[in-house]
Amino acid sequence: MSERPQPLKAINRFFEGKEPWQIVTMTASSVLAIVWAHSLYNAKDPVTVRLRREFFRWLRCVPIVRRKIEEKMTEIRSGFKKDVNKRLAGMTIYKDLPQVGFTAEQVAEEVKLHLSLGSYDWKGGSVSGAVYHLEEDICKVACEAYSSTAYTNPLHADVFPGINKMEAEIVRMTINLFHGDENCCGTVTTGGTESIMMACKAFRDLAYSKGISNPQMVIPTTAHTAFDKAAQYLNISVVTIPVSSETYTVDIEAVKRAIGRRTCMIVGSAPNYPYGTMDDIKSLSDIAVEYDVPLHVDACLGGFIAAFMPEAGYNVPVFDFRLPGVASISADTHKYGYAPKGTSVIVYRKEEYRHHQYTVSTEWPGGVYGSPTVNGSRAGGLIAACWATMMYVGREQYVRMAGQVVHTARRIEDEIRKINGLFIFGQPATTVVAFGSNSFDIFKLADLLHQKGWSLNALQFPSGIHIAVTHAHTRPGVADRFLADLKEATAACVKEGSVPVEGKMAIYGVAQSIPDRSLVSDITKYFIDSMYYLPKPGIFLL
Repeated sequence: MSERPQPLKAINRFFEGKEPWQIVTMTASSVLAIVWAHSLYNAKDPVTVRLRREFFRWLRCVPIVRRKIEEKMTEIRSGFKKDVNKRLAGMTIYKDLPQVGFTAEQVAEEVKLHLSLGSYDWKGGSVSGAVYHLEEDICKVACEAYSSTAYTNPLHADVFPGINKMEAEIVRMTINLFHGDENCCGTVTTGGTESIMMACKAFRDLAYSKGISNPQMVIPTTAHTAFDKAAQYLNISVVTIPVSSETYTVDIEAVKRAIGRRTCMIVGSAPNYPYGTMDDIKSLSDIAVEYDVPLHVDACLGGFIAAFMPEAGYNVPVFDFRLPGVASISADTHKYGYAPKGTSVIVYRKEEYRHHQYTVSTEWPGGVYGSPTVNGSRAGGLIAACWATMMYVGREQYVRMAGQVVHTARRIEDEIRKINGLFIFGQPATTVVAFGSNSFDIFKLADLLHQKGWSLNALQFPSGIHIAVTHAHTRPGVADRFLADLKEATAACVKEGSVPVEGKMAIYGVAQSIPDRSLVSDITKYFIDSMYYLPKPGIFLL
């Protein structure tokens, strides 16, 4: 008989003289410890995050703490409802279907009335991002295309083959803008968030096909929050990589160190939403090739302007399929593509990736069911409106409009750099200009600009605000008015020094200082609740 291996001899010696119950206990404890260690290693969130979350969960169970939190939350919820009451003051609230339908004229009047409720003159260019052009001829072409195709559905390819053709052409035009070859492919989605989620789904399932049961994505802290949403929906772990405090671009070496056997994708922004800076996509591409990991480039915000910048006379780093590591790109046609809201494009280097994006059910009694994106039925009208916009605008006008927008953004950037008390975050790559202050509370400046009618975007970690320059800002006098108001408001802030901001904008500063992020999450949920809140008749007095 062959002699037992050394490890088995060691185990036998360890258990020698032990009672059966002791052997069972030690074995069970060892197995539990291994399971615990495995779950710790493969958990979705880092250990520090889970410990902090657990600590605050127990802290909120303390009666006096719970009572204080509930009181404050009640006050906050009440404040949100008061804001809604104020905005809707004087409006008729409809909670039931009208017994007799409105006339077409009444509907048109009601729509016009509802559009006038906002606090900002978005048609006058007073809003950061949100509305990307105000050209009436483009609007007319898009709306007419939507009007004639509003009830079409590309899910039924045999019924509406023309809509499928339009979608395929939108995808191919986008691929060509990003220097893809004939093997590249993609789909139209309902927006940047869905495009990002589809890329995450594709690369998660690609990882599954390789035997990775708990995939993980590596993203910059500045990556769009849609990646976090995708992680929550698709059960993907997230490793966030810091950005440089000077350039506000992702730390390339940290990305390389973060890649492991579970990595299903890495992400770069071109540019990122908060600061408008562009990650070093070429270096990320090199890493993707070296480690055989897909690189997704999020160009949702700036893709349809960066593609035209070189022809307009502005340099922009290479970020597209010319780099071999780039596996997919998301870009929003409803931003600088100037199409109506509700369309974006996700494109891939090869069909294998897109196949992993699809959802297919083969055992349903209703038949074999396949869907390319999240939605089953899709709005053919939006696809048609997007196609019509791209065909109408054409390359020459896209280049011309890109030049106008980037010229305005560069001018605003240059003037802000001259304003005492302000600094620019990194180097803006396309149209977003983010700025902060070391002299005063930047949210005080945001509040003063709000009072002057400007809607800008607040940033945190670190505090700042940004303006996403659109074609609406290129209209005569808009940029001049913004810069004049900015200089005047900044001078007032410098004069007041460290006087803290009050009112709504103070919430942004306070939110950053709350260590229990679940409280910030709750506040956000209450704000979203208020979007669906309808006042009762007669409660408009505040």
